[in-house]
Amino acid sequence: MIPRELIGEAEVPGGPPLRLFRRGSDFMIVLDRNELMSTRQHGSEVALGTMACDRLAGHKAPHLLIGGYGMGYTLRAVLGRLGPTARVTVVELVPGIIAWARGPMAAVADGCLDDPRVTVTMGDVAAAMAQAASLYDAILLDVDNGPDGLTRAANDGIYSPRGLADAMKALRPGGVLAVWSAAPDTAFGRQLERSGFTVETVKVRARETGKGATHIIWFATKR
Repeated sequence: MIPRELIGEAEVPGGPPLRLFRRGSDFMIVLDRNELMSTRQHGSEVALGTMACDRLAGHKAPHLLIGGYGMGYTLRAVLGRLGPTARVTVVELVPGIIAWARGPMAAVADGCLDDPRVTVTMGDVAAAMAQAASLYDAILLDVDNGPDGLTRAANDGIYSPRGLADAMKALRPGGVLAVWSAAPDTAFGRQLERSGFTVETVKVRARETGKGATHIIWFATKR
């Protein structure tokens, strides 16, 4: 059994630190004893990107906002689907996450942060949405563990009625809010509908092979 090696620790504003582990060629980001993400299981993160782009047919030169870089799988999936005129803004709260992507996980990042279509902003995606008006064709949220968060209490505001109202305002007509979650949340789906979105709930597997845990992605379209 290959031992797990601690590579680094990153401070989370208003929450406990994240730790980066490596086991062989695999990386894991861990909060306390909870494995938040891993290079072994990223199928649903890829699906978040590809399926959101599939719902943007007819949007010329789309501008996407990604909340939470994670391990970059969603960003790379988006870049693989979008043309040269697209723009992607990545908002990441934890500086250490980007430092890891440019450091020990540079091979995993595969240069996606340096793509000319990409702008990286350090900060809270909730604030980015609140400050925007009809700016984005899609907003992709993979923040914390989904609506039932683990990392920091302040993340709950992103999924609150106020946070969803900010997302609605930040989207262009026909824009898509895509929300990743580790588990089903019927109440959140209803809240999306009450917020004025047309909602589609999709189940996806954690692994690209179609195996592993079942995760949820809500695709909420601005009417």
